[in-house]
Amino acid sequence: METLQDKGVVVTGAGGGIGAALARRFAAEGARVVVNDMDGAKAKTVADEIGGIAVPGDASLIVREAADALDGTVDVYCANAGLGSGGSEAAPEEVWAAAWDVNVMAHVRAAHALLPGWLERGSGRFVSTVSAAGLLTMIGAAPYSVTKHGAYAFAEWLSLTYRHRGIKVHAICPQGVRTDMLAATGTAGDLVLAPTAIEPAAVADALFAGIEEDRFLILPHPEVAAYYQARAATPDKWLTGMNHIQQKWEETER
Repeated sequence: METLQDKGVVVTGAGGGIGAALARRFAAEGARVVVNDMDGAKAKTVADEIGGIAVPGDASLIVREAADALDGTVDVYCANAGLGSGGSEAAPEEVWAAAWDVNVMAHVRAAHALLPGWLERGSGRFVSTVSAAGLLTMIGAAPYSVTKHGAYAFAEWLSLTYRHRGIKVHAICPQGVRTDMLAATGTAGDLVLAPTAIEPAAVADALFAGIEEDRFLILPHPEVAAYYQARAATPDKWLTGMNHIQQKWEETER
């Protein structure tokens, strides 16, 4: 794998969970890491642990500040901050808007800020923490599922548009990961995600394996590939199976 020694890396949502694991791994590889989180205290704790730089705040708005903290150069940007909004089509519009803003538009804004410099020098790496919900769908979480599909689509668009100009893009699509977000999913998460949940460090390991192999799609849970293939090959069969899980979940909620 290409050396990350002294490379400038930004990880959003890195106060805990997957983001903290990514920040730790990049720092272990010798990168200079900006740790971003809305919770400034959490960002500082992780930054102090790894010898990084804490830049708290809204992930949509910190690209310039993060670049300044890295002496002007961001080599790798990990769009990891996410909002795990549950609910159906009846979720309040402000819930839908917040999910769209954090899970999709924060990625768009970051790419808009970073791409001119990356394209000029012919290199840059954009890492999008999507979720298997972006390839499949999560029961009981319409805003999350729909916006994660959007995040995956944007990462895919970036890759197909700019890969010939030196831009590397990776979409990480794990199922359950033992984080606060998984705990917040309640019975739906217990039913669908918890049985095969992995530690955040395993997600970081999967990303680095994908970087070494120059892969766009990163699947920390390999079985997701089979689910994705089944969804594409026999969508009605797949939807019927998912509907059975939906019915089981509804029974647990009664």
